[in-house]
Amino acid sequence: MIPPENPIGVFDSGIGGLTVVRQLIRILPNENIVYFGDTARVPYGNKSAEVVREYAIQDARFLLSRSVKMIVIACNTASAVALDVVRTNSSVPAIGVIEPTAREAARLSMTKKIGVIGTLSTINSCAYTSALKNEDARAEIMTRACPMFVPLAEEGLFDHRATDILAGEYLSQFVGKVDVMILGCTHYPLLRGAISRALGSDVKLVDAGEATAAAVRDLLAEKKSMNTQKSKPRYEFYVSDFPQKFNEIAERFLGRKLDFVRKVQIFSNGEIR
Repeated sequence: MIPPENPIGVFDSGIGGLTVVRQLIRILPNENIVYFGDTARVPYGNKSAEVVREYAIQDARFLLSRSVKMIVIACNTASAVALDVVRTNSSVPAIGVIEPTAREAARLSMTKKIGVIGTLSTINSCAYTSALKNEDARAEIMTRACPMFVPLAEEGLFDHRATDILAGEYLSQFVGKVDVMILGCTHYPLLRGAISRALGSDVKLVDAGEATAAAVRDLLAEKKSMNTQKSKPRYEFYVSDFPQKFNEIAERFLGRKLDFVRKVQIFSNGEIR
């Protein structure tokens, strides 16, 4: 049996998964966390499903090498196309972001008109459409890929004029037509202000962070794997490139100083260490 004090493992293509980490810290304050951001290969959303699946297996193996007790795929693209292979190759439970997020969106929508924005791979996978239809067959779903949002978030341009302009361009087709918008990429909540301004304040924004953290809490409780130790939790952050830039953005977003940020190497055989 894996000790309950072992960390939760979280991976993403870059900094976007911090939106999930922030909610994990809030909802599960006793849990230790190991995060891997694949900043050398971001974004995953414009890569083929085969490549994303390969990367996801490598990311999961790295987290397993850190003795994690479960894996959270804090990346919509990898959740959409690689959750199955991560589960197959993992000795611990693995959870993605799509099903919990779709469940919350279906619960919040009064009109059953739901928008989904995400990377090209996530939108083309129709994973959110399928998950929403499973939650409520009456749901009417509009989707759009917004690939330029990821580099804006990675650059830390959360409230830049360029972000507002692009948000207006991407989201004009949704205005007045949906009452809930799924931010179908974990980078997108970093741009919440610009997205909300483009859609209008009446549209509820649903991001993966809170819904996924709640699902993690429920799974840990079911497995009786919650950490009950009262010692200060450990948060370890690993990236495949640009550790200083990651640290600066992460500290600003999480509102805390990060004590442990390390760069790892990706070898030609796909090993990460």
